[in-house]
Amino acid sequence: MQTACQAVQHQKGRRQYNKLRNLLKDPRHDCTVFANEFHQHCYLPREKGESMEKWQTRNIYNAAAWYHNHCLGQMPVVMVTEDEDAIRQYGNETEGVFVISFKHYLDNFWPDLKAAHELFDSIVQARRERESESQENHGKEYPEHLPVEVLEAGIKSGRYLQGALNVNKHRAQLEAFVRLQGVGSKDTELQSDILIYGTKARNRAIHGDVVVVELLPVHEWKGRTVALCENETEDKAPADTTGDPMPTGKVVGIIQKNWRDYVVTFPSKEESQSQGRNAQKVLVTPWDYRIPKIRISTQQAEALQEHRVVVRIDSWESTSLYPNGHFVRVLGRIGDLEGEIAAILVENSICAAPFSEIQMSEMPVSSPKNPWKVSPEEAKKRLDLRDSHLIFSIDPRGCEDVDDALSVRTLPNGNLELGVHIADVTHFVPANSYTDVEARARATTYYLADRRYDMLPSVLSAGLCSLLSGVDRYAVSVLWELEKESLETLRVQYSRTLIRSAYKLEYETAQALLDGDTSVVGDIVELKGLEEGARQKKLAELVWAISKLTDIARHVRAKRDRCGALELEGIEIRVQLDDKRNIHDLIPKQPLEVHETVAECMILANHWVAKRISEDFPLQALLRQHPPPRQEFFTELRECASAKGFSIDTRSNKALAESLDRANDPSDPIVNKLLRSMATHAMSNALYFSTGSCPEEQFHHYGLALEKYTHFTSPIRRYADIVVHRLLMAATLRGTTGDVKDNVISNKDLEELCRHINNRNRAAQRAQKQSTELFQCMYFRDRSAESDERCVADGVIYSIRTNGVLVFVPRYGIKGAAYMKNKEGLVISCQGAGSCQWRPGSLHRSQHKITSTTTAGDSMTLSLFDHITVRILVQSSRCHAETIKLEIISNAPHHSADSEAAQRGLHGGKCELVKEVSQSAEEAQRAQDTARLEVMDEESQQFCQTKGPSLYQLLEEIRELALLDVTEEIRT
Repeated sequence: MQTACQAVQHQKGRRQYNKLRNLLKDPRHDCTVFANEFHQHCYLPREKGESMEKWQTRNIYNAAAWYHNHCLGQMPVVMVTEDEDAIRQYGNETEGVFVISFKHYLDNFWPDLKAAHELFDSIVQARRERESESQENHGKEYPEHLPVEVLEAGIKSGRYLQGALNVNKHRAQLEAFVRLQGVGSKDTELQSDILIYGTKARNRAIHGDVVVVELLPVHEWKGRTVALCENETEDKAPADTTGDPMPTGKVVGIIQKNWRDYVVTFPSKEESQSQGRNAQKVLVTPWDYRIPKIRISTQQAEALQEHRVVVRIDSWESTSLYPNGHFVRVLGRIGDLEGEIAAILVENSICAAPFSEIQMSEMPVSSPKNPWKVSPEEAKKRLDLRDSHLIFSIDPRGCEDVDDALSVRTLPNGNLELGVHIADVTHFVPANSYTDVEARARATTYYLADRRYDMLPSVLSAGLCSLLSGVDRYAVSVLWELEKESLETLRVQYSRTLIRSAYKLEYETAQALLDGDTSVVGDIVELKGLEEGARQKKLAELVWAISKLTDIARHVRAKRDRCGALELEGIEIRVQLDDKRNIHDLIPKQPLEVHETVAECMILANHWVAKRISEDFPLQALLRQHPPPRQEFFTELRECASAKGFSIDTRSNKALAESLDRANDPSDPIVNKLLRSMATHAMSNALYFSTGSCPEEQFHHYGLALEKYTHFTSPIRRYADIVVHRLLMAATLRGTTGDVKDNVISNKDLEELCRHINNRNRAAQRAQKQSTELFQCMYFRDRSAESDERCVADGVIYSIRTNGVLVFVPRYGIKGAAYMKNKEGLVISCQGAGSCQWRPGSLHRSQHKITSTTTAGDSMTLSLFDHITVRILVQSSRCHAETIKLEIISNAPHHSADSEAAQRGLHGGKCELVKEVSQSAEEAQRAQDTARLEVMDEESQQFCQTKGPSLYQLLEEIRELALLDVTEEIRT
């Protein structure tokens, strides 16, 4: 009801009102807002002296009674309120209109909904505790926040600054930073973030909140911590561990509280006894180090001590050291794989519910007995390429959801035609359908190390939208006519097409054919059973096509390189699982040129589609921008490069790319890899935006060196691509009789959608990273660090700190801290190539090296890019995720067959950034689960999320989706 919504805004604020409105607008909830204040019989004017709350309650009841009578009394109407006066006044006034409290509503209408009753009891108990606490505590722990009008005026005048609070997870009690945004930052000369030092200065703001900051006097400014730290809880840092003073401030108000569900752990039995007299009030520790402890009221504390639990924050009063919250639900036991995965999902606000029946009812019928077929009417509307083009896909081994295919042919005039063909998902997902709304909410497919949660039902993603070989499929194609010698674009065509892929190739097979190795012909299923002459002819056509595609890709890449495209790299590791789904090994993966061939074709398609939709819809096209990074973020890169005598020019992307190309140490190829990784770390994230929301000069994609760019090539897994497909179809249908209004979104709505997709993409990146780290820890946790040779590896120093070094382990693609001074004050000492020991002494750090000197006079110096031997350990935590810890055991390099293989893998060329899991191990697991899966198969196919047909495939898709690292964000 309209008045009820406005009552929420009046009593709870704009944020709660917006959340309610978004819930009501979501068609999955089947809600309708009755605009009662615009109805003649439902609006009552406010009486003189009547409070806003009483008037709104009277209006709501009046409208409820009218609606009951309007339905001829055939439908009861329930009005839920906590206003006892309203319950007494209206409770018995109209038969069929129930005016009751929420508890009464649950007891009478939902008596068996146990979870709802428990949640309600938790909220009520938390509210009572909060009220009693506010009466007891008169002393203030924190200053009051300034009124909103004072904050807004201060921001406009430049006295206050506005930005998002980002807490340092390694120094959560000490350090938080505010990155400037809004009007106030335009008039300031600050070129860095603002340091918020200590919890008092944070003034009850929580990580992610949008806050207002007042700068402290310059003499009170502090420096950020430069020492290594292990998520410590001390409230002060040693004076010699901080860097140069930086702008420092304090929080004076909160513009927007971005609170969410938090995963927490209850204190152990010993900790509970030390917390005090009231056992019902419990301080729980959040899984995320950046979130303060939360006080909740519950009688289940003892029963939940060994579980991960979800709580919500209700308030944080100025009289309380900690925020108050309430219990929501239990996730699972601490350390249990499913419980830890559930924690990752909750922490990233990822909903992994199965697709609903109403969404599945929209899916086309396709079964072995009744397979889906091309509609003759639809075929007439499309450009038929089935007989005229040799179309094929190149994908990871075991991939079943093929959303892109390629073609190249010689035209009658001698020129070449390049084709990129993308699955036409929008044909099966109409705008604003239930499936579309769900896909929009998810925004992306979420990939974890051992599973994925699909954006679309598998009947589409692995079925009708998958461009498999030998079957007819709908596609959206971009076709370029290229000059035969220069390969310059002469003409481009965008069409809805009908295709039949001839081959479904694996990367390794395509690379072998490109290299002239025909021994892999037996792996090409489509060539089996043919006569020798026919097979040789088709093979020659295929080899020519792959070779010509590679030539075109090299030309396109060279053109971007001349404009300043960046080659930024990471290390890709393959994760091997055993038959019990434990990680058996981590193996570096060799890159292939054919990876780059496919990637360049996709980049080209994305670029040309971006140009087309932005021309036709200059104020409402969805593009992808990558802003230039801030120069101060390159400081560490420049300093590290200078240690090897290299100079890095960061004034432009072209200058940076050329500098990185020159920064190559022939004797140690990993130096260049680490420098490129540091450049990646300095980059901003690429973001989706509406062209109507910023000037055209800001459209540029810094990493790809393209003026306009978007995402078009993965509509099965990214909702942004679905929006782009609709825009492209609207652009190509302009001037025809087609109705395209549903394909175009207003600038305001598109801005909001882009914010949502960007937010979900960041969540997907974090979830993928956290799940990968979980499995890495599981791998090393089950091994003896002292005796298992797999726990010892070669490491390369890439950063010097006051008490240790940061080390990269190429063998496993791991980065971590290695301490040279422990908590007892002892320093590490290594004699020659022998083992290291802790001894009394001191550390001296300079720009490019650090020296450990014992009291006996022995010294050891480690420099940037030195190779050392490290032991890999797992640091356990009851309340938080486990982490990898590195321990220096020798100041000499570690030589083994594994480390040499890792070096060869690094030397092979450009690497992607994600981890893939081998198909053979997954097949072993599937064989083990066959009996159970046979029973569940049909139901799972329709309603369940995908726990991938192949883990190799899942994580290869992560590479394409750019979910793990900024590098792929820049590349695509």
